[in-house]
Amino acid sequence: MASSVITNEEIAKILREIGEYLEMEGEAFKPRAYEKAAEAVEALAEEVREIYKKGSLKALENIPGFGVSITEKVEELIKTGHCRYYEQLKKKIPVNLGELSAVGGLGSKNIKRLYQELGIRNLKELEKSARAGKIKNLEGFGEKSEENILRGIEFLKQSGGRFVLGLVMPEINGIAQQLRNLKEVKKLEVAGSVRRWKETIGDVDILAVSNKPKAVMDFFVSLPQVARVFAQGETKSAIKLKNGMDVDLRVVSENSYGAALNYFTGSKDHNVALREIAIKKGYKLNEYGLFKGKKPIAGRTEKEIYKALGMDYIEPEMREMVGEIGFAQKHQLPKLLDYGDIKGDLQVQTNWTDGVNSIEEMAIAAMSRGLEYIVITDHTKRLAMTGGLDEKRILKQMAEIDKINLGFRVKGLGFRILKGTECDILKDGSLDLSDKILEKLDVVGVSVHSLFNLSRKEQTERIKRTMNNPNVDIVFHPTGRLIQRRAAYEVDMDEIIKIAKKTGTILEINASPERLDLRDQHIRMCVEAGVKMSVDSDAHSISHFGFLEYGIAQARRGWAAREDIINAWPLEKMLNFLKNK
Repeated sequence: MASSVITNEEIAKILREIGEYLEMEGEAFKPRAYEKAAEAVEALAEEVREIYKKGSLKALENIPGFGVSITEKVEELIKTGHCRYYEQLKKKIPVNLGELSAVGGLGSKNIKRLYQELGIRNLKELEKSARAGKIKNLEGFGEKSEENILRGIEFLKQSGGRFVLGLVMPEINGIAQQLRNLKEVKKLEVAGSVRRWKETIGDVDILAVSNKPKAVMDFFVSLPQVARVFAQGETKSAIKLKNGMDVDLRVVSENSYGAALNYFTGSKDHNVALREIAIKKGYKLNEYGLFKGKKPIAGRTEKEIYKALGMDYIEPEMREMVGEIGFAQKHQLPKLLDYGDIKGDLQVQTNWTDGVNSIEEMAIAAMSRGLEYIVITDHTKRLAMTGGLDEKRILKQMAEIDKINLGFRVKGLGFRILKGTECDILKDGSLDLSDKILEKLDVVGVSVHSLFNLSRKEQTERIKRTMNNPNVDIVFHPTGRLIQRRAAYEVDMDEIIKIAKKTGTILEINASPERLDLRDQHIRMCVEAGVKMSVDSDAHSISHFGFLEYGIAQARRGWAAREDIINAWPLEKMLNFLKNK
């Protein structure tokens, strides 16, 4: 592996696995440090190797969570493609950590035990042992654990071969930008499920306009991320990246660019419906344009195609054949929340618990991204692994926020830090902090972090009881899912949405790429029921504010407009909407 090719995805994977190996060895604090560094790398818009190229070790040290030890290991990875420390840890316990840790509920210490006691090194061996009933006989596992492992393996199989959009998007954007920078490229767009902002994607389609396609194709197949070239032609080439993702590049004529963009964006069902409408009007629609006989009617832009078919332009995020065609024909499409509409972030963690940066650093980073306010929502005491805050510490944090806000006012900055919490929901629906403390906070967010296996009825009642608390403003990541890692817990979302409407509780669209929780279907249900939502980054580092665009995209996929999202509103309007504020 040459120094020019190691990607952020590969660096993050190695850092995360070092943390997991250290956890196996019983290290107390180092595992979380490596996990935080991995999260910071995943959230970067720029490749780490490029940051290093510009400013050497000093530049790497500015990445959130990068101490001296981690910085040196990353430098070694960039220079040599290897990390001796990582390889030494792997030799001690030679397992496929990526495969095994993807099984929901299987932590690193259990992976170590399964290797030591049953010789399990990968997913195939894990499934074989579980199906043979060998795991339930191990002390501390039991029948329930074995069932959960098999369920986790089935869950992984269902999502096999797909990539979480937010985890691969930096690499996709990097490739697209390199191609756009070529003087031979006139126009370029990433199409397919990436452009529709699907939660997971199978592959990538890129469209370009160029008068010299050969030069573009030569550059494309020679990218450092390429593991294999499937095809290289004059107008189409296909590659596989080192992360296993397939990418196709097509060069099309300017006259058919809009038609090709529409065709390759999809969805398939949406395209079929458009072609049927075209036929009814006596036209033919394909990737080359809209034609009346042989005469081209439209094709340079997508907008002119939709107009010629008698409908309003449909945003890519809506093209899933869920009613958008009918609304476009009646000119009744909603004006979706836009990518620049979010004014504040209502879920932000700091180094008071499991975040990387200080309150002030998070505020300054949010300001630099054009936000006007943030809410500090560190975890509460029950989540001991994060160093969650008790009543005494949260009062101290509130005083610290007052002090920083005063400093901002003195400097004439219009930015505001709000006092909040991500308070743990206990089994019976009561909360991890007293109401006496909660009523002092500007914004109270609540979350389920335990007992995911309660019955649908119990889980629903648990969350409903919390929502009925007059101090509770927002339910964070309401279904608890982690995309491709953990299924949502059983909960009646119809009932939750009904109670949200009745109590005035906000439901969050968590923008963390592995959560995107609420799902698009639930967002649409909220929009139709008049239930307000928030789009929050769940930032644990200054680099995580970039996650907001994934949450906005998810909101758009659920047809949400600006009036549906409370943190797209000015501060005072947002605060006045909350319960008892």
